Amino acid sequence: MYNLSVIAGSLRQASINKKLGLALAELGKNIFSFEFINLADIPPYNEDLEKTLPNAVAAMKNSVRAADGVLIISPEYNRGIPGVLKNALDWGSRPYGKGCWTGKSAAVAGMSPGNAGAAVCQALLRSQFNFLGMAQMPAPEICLKYTPDFFDADGNIAAEATRKFLNSFLASFAEWIKKS
Repeated sequence: MYNLSVIAGSLRQASINKKLGLALAELGKNIFSFEFINLADIPPYNEDLEKTLPNAVAAMKNSVRAADGVLIISPEYNRGIPGVLKNALDWGSRPYGKGCWTGKSAAVAGMSPGNAGAAVCQALLRSQFNFLGMAQMPAPEICLKYTPDFFDADGNIAAEATRKFLNSFLASFAEWIKKS
């Protein structure tokens, strides 16, 4: 059983990416334990606060340090990384030399109503992962198009083929963590 820190790049209560994270947690409950990090309480990065980290920042960094891997599930905002997610990445990298990301196995997933399924955000995240020294899983990529029937009434993935694909993603991430 691997421990994952899971970060959804959206603050919205009804976020489809948060729903995807919860559905992945249900699918992967025999492989992973999922700890979801709430970005809502993380303040904008401010170097003046590094000496005494805000509680939400310290909690995020402790979760990541204790985890075997990091799973980021994010929408794409204006062909980029959502500000709250970029802010969390910045906080996690600071203070210099005391970041929490270095050496962590990482995977990304995303969903949007558009055909690109958050692909640009994921490409930008992969660039960030390289800079932060994270061991990123190269494939499979999870860029899903959201439709109203994607989830069933209980929040599970409705289509059997999609469940199989996502189970394959989770199995690949477990293998990636084992190798990294």
